[in-house]
Amino acid sequence: MGMLEGKVGIVTGGGRGLGRSHALLMASEGASIVVNDLGGAWDGTGSDDRAASETAADIVAIGANAVANFDDVADWEGAQNMINQAVATYGRLDFLVCNAGFVRDRTVFNMSESEWDSVIRVHLKGHFVPTRWATAYWREQFKMHDRPVNASIVYTASEAGLFGNAGQPNYSAAKAGIAALGITVAREVERYGIRVNTINPRARTRMTVNTFGADRMTADEGAFDVNDPDNVSPWVAYLCTDDASDITGETFVCGSDQVQLMQGWKREHRIRKGNDRWTVAELAEARAELFSSRRQKPDR
Repeated sequence: MGMLEGKVGIVTGGGRGLGRSHALLMASEGASIVVNDLGGAWDGTGSDDRAASETAADIVAIGANAVANFDDVADWEGAQNMINQAVATYGRLDFLVCNAGFVRDRTVFNMSESEWDSVIRVHLKGHFVPTRWATAYWREQFKMHDRPVNASIVYTASEAGLFGNAGQPNYSAAKAGIAALGITVAREVERYGIRVNTINPRARTRMTVNTFGADRMTADEGAFDVNDPDNVSPWVAYLCTDDASDITGETFVCGSDQVQLMQGWKREHRIRKGNDRWTVAELAEARAELFSSRRQKPDR
């Protein structure tokens, strides 16, 4: 018996890459999966039902349960339909893995409005809208049964959002927003028995190959493939198990052979004048103390 036996979950972007790995592993652990994928290209253009359908068929082939869903994760009615499909098909919903997305890389001074809007939409809104409908469903279950629902949401951010990545201002901003959204939603829904955590995966996908190139993402023959998407999925699956019911509001970097627990904005150093307002000249003098914990003095 797997660690997700009897649970029902949705994996967005589940037709390819990381989402497909998550869906297959979670199904092998006993979960029934709604495989959502619009089937677009790495830049979000087009649509193709085959991606979600093939992953769902592969899950059924191993003796597990799965259905395909082709809704747009950032569409209000589409995301609601996704939640409704899970409940109508399997009678319940236990977890939501938000993974769908694409990139349209450009430096900020060359980026078009549509390149900004489309990436923010699929990543940030595409996490919010399914969350909105899933949490509304779980809140109603909480009120109906008068007990915590024991549900899990896993968000997919990126180290581009944690640390920034030149050439990806839209993607980095969206992913930073996802990390902040995860912390906030975790606080809002904890009382209902819903936990929310965020992963920042390191893996070879269509997006990362497009950004970094295939050579950097491919392992030497016979070597451990540090960029295999399958390396990320076990932690995603674990976060949806009952054993992880005490983990919420956390952010992780995972991939290769490691899981890293991250800590967000943290005060590095502070200067205080003492019950009086600083002048600009005084701050110019005091800045060395402010940056004293750094090895090198920052450029002006």
